[in-house]
Amino acid sequence: MARPIFDDAEWEERVRRQTENRVTYFADHPEEIGQRLAELDEEWDMDRVLMAKAAGAALIGACLGLKGSRLWMLLPALAGACLLKASVHGWRPRFATARRMGVRTAEEIDLEREALKILRGDFEGRTEASDSASGAKDRARRALGEG
Repeated sequence: MARPIFDDAEWEERVRRQTENRVTYFADHPEEIGQRLAELDEEWDMDRVLMAKAAGAALIGACLGLKGSRLWMLLPALAGACLLKASVHGWRPRFATARRMGVRTAEEIDLEREALKILRGDFEGRTEASDSASGAKDRARRALGEG
């Protein structure tokens, strides 16, 4: 049986493992957590990438439609229809190319952010208290859903 070109579950597992590896690294290098959190604030999620692609397609289609064939006006119409469907129905396509470039969902980015904040101790006093580094690591693993 032929393998599908894009296996969403395979890539989700890959992203999960990469996130776990990063959190494990920062558990041993807590002085670098602030820098990583700043990087996460700048990271584009899947929705932002898809919106930028749709806006780019609309602009290109409109420019080509004005300068060349009017058939190019279908491109912005299609991009607008996709954005409308996404806003009304919550539909959001997963593009294999974006996933393979390492683009993550907002939820995946937020999981890493939460785990790093737990390691840094941002939630001390609001959750179960533990002064040890191993306690913070255990809470970070639970935040990532590892049990």
